[in-house]
Amino acid sequence: MLFGATRCRPDYGDALSKSILFFEGQRSGKLTNQRMSWRKDSALRDGSDIGMDLVGGYYDAGDNVKFTFPMAFTTTVLAWSITEFGQLMGDQDLQHAHEALRWGTDFLLKATSTSGTVVAVVGNPISDHNCWERPEDMDTLRTSYVVNTTHPGSEVSAEIAAALAASSLVFQSADAKYSATLLDRAKEVFKFADSYKGSYNSSVGAGACPFYCDFNGYEDELIWGAAWLYKVTKLEYYWKYVNDNIPNFEKSISQDYLVGGFLEFGWDAKHAGIAVLFSQVLFPLAMDSGNSSPFIRYADQFVCSVLPNSPTKSVTYSKGGLLFKPGSSNLQHATSLSFLIMVYAGYLKDRVVQCGGLKASPSDLREFARTQVDYVLGSNPMGMSYMVGYSNKFPQRIHHRGSSLPSVDQHPKPIKCHDGTPYFESQNPNPNILTGAIVGGPDINDQYKDSRVNVSQSEPTTYINAPFVGVLAYFKASK
Repeated sequence: MLFGATRCRPDYGDALSKSILFFEGQRSGKLTNQRMSWRKDSALRDGSDIGMDLVGGYYDAGDNVKFTFPMAFTTTVLAWSITEFGQLMGDQDLQHAHEALRWGTDFLLKATSTSGTVVAVVGNPISDHNCWERPEDMDTLRTSYVVNTTHPGSEVSAEIAAALAASSLVFQSADAKYSATLLDRAKEVFKFADSYKGSYNSSVGAGACPFYCDFNGYEDELIWGAAWLYKVTKLEYYWKYVNDNIPNFEKSISQDYLVGGFLEFGWDAKHAGIAVLFSQVLFPLAMDSGNSSPFIRYADQFVCSVLPNSPTKSVTYSKGGLLFKPGSSNLQHATSLSFLIMVYAGYLKDRVVQCGGLKASPSDLREFARTQVDYVLGSNPMGMSYMVGYSNKFPQRIHHRGSSLPSVDQHPKPIKCHDGTPYFESQNPNPNILTGAIVGGPDINDQYKDSRVNVSQSEPTTYINAPFVGVLAYFKASK
């Protein structure tokens, strides 16, 4: 066996239901079918500054801004989770997952409803981060930041194209008309992203940076969008686009990540995701011809750079067994890379990945992912679940405005910008449980400080949860 024995198995089904419920706590707009009842309507005039209806979508984390780039990535991965593992969720969880996905795609359709324009951010980040207030009370600037033909944003536009294409797969059987709408818009937005190349870093400026700057360029998003469009349409144009851009793919790896660039998969970088996604298409062709595609080789290298026993491992692990990469909010790496490992295990079928002298089978890959899932859910040195509301011990003081302030039901009068500061500074547990939220997680020494001030560890994000949905669905069914 490749990995050591784990403790008593978590309740993956309960964790799955809660991980999907979390998205209801992040909803913006006019709330419907709302199970997280302490959340109410918010930001009902979004887009009015530019004459657009931009009501809806998700707040990405503990603040009240709608950043389209990470929101689109969240949508892409949630759709991928449902496509790969939705049949294992059970009817009720699958229905709620569809609702969570549609909340995102409905907004992305609004954000791309004007030809030649894509909405990149809604809400002034500086104004928002200067206040600690409930989304229901917002009196901060709700500025709409857009990219267009003269001020392009290829990364945010191409990620939206990927999200809409991936989501069209999910809705093909449930709502064929909506699925077709998503796919048509994905094609339009991809064409815009490719025709008017440029980074939204420059076009949006302080609306995106330093919060969600694109650090590695937009080439990976363009290939990522084309790969998803090929997966859905099988059109030769997108196949050719992906293969013609292999040099750009490899250049972006070597240019921005001198060592181990193919490891990256998250809201900013899509290299490992592209390799894994396109490997599914290429496996039959590669096996027939006897030649291995660069994407298959990169997918194998990705696996070998993650597995803890691999001689070419490029990540680190805590003593408790949690995967670590540089930067804050580390659990985004543990959940997203575990998801990719799980997806690739399914694509491999009976094939083995060779990592030097180590042979890793699909079952080895799944067992690795299980170690990460179990750690997040409580099999760790602190005995703490890093999913809020799961088990008896979980973070109580998460960095999240709505969770940390009294609900509108409990405190009907508005809590203005700086009136929320005492709640932020309080040592009391948050009054509202953001069920299912996965926080940034412990440090490399397996320690976690339960404090709202400790942003990198205590803030949840939608893009931490989205990949975890698929992984939990698999383990729920295989328990």
